[in-house]
Amino acid sequence: LIHGPNLNLLGAREAEHYGAKTLRDIEALVKGAAEKLGYSVVAFQSNHEGALVDFLQKESPNASGIIINPGALTHYSYALHDALQDAKLPAVEVHLSDISSREPWRQVSVTSPACIAQVSGKKETGYLEALEVLHKRLSA
Repeated sequence: LIHGPNLNLLGAREAEHYGAKTLRDIEALVKGAAEKLGYSVVAFQSNHEGALVDFLQKESPNASGIIINPGALTHYSYALHDALQDAKLPAVEVHLSDISSREPWRQVSVTSPACIAQVSGKKETGYLEALEVLHKRLSA
């Protein structure tokens, strides 16, 4: 469960876009749902692109899948795209806000082509949907 830049400020930033839940609330929600499905979750957040790439490279060999909210890196990080692709794991991109109805630059995702799905605009429940998508893929 990977969170990109500024997501450490959830609960304190633009609730109309991102909801009122904190990052820890979202992590607890996902971990609880994952445990019911028989998965454990390792959560990581960084405001630094390289730290996210390093985490993916280090943790991917021991993982079954990835849920990632790249934050603003969604729109320009080809390095993160490549790290997701190199992980060779099913990944689901999540956005709390509906990026398709926001500013034009937010409507473009360079990371989603490295993912099996994108969930956008469903606040914290989008993470649960991402988990279900991964579970279906891993169970197939």
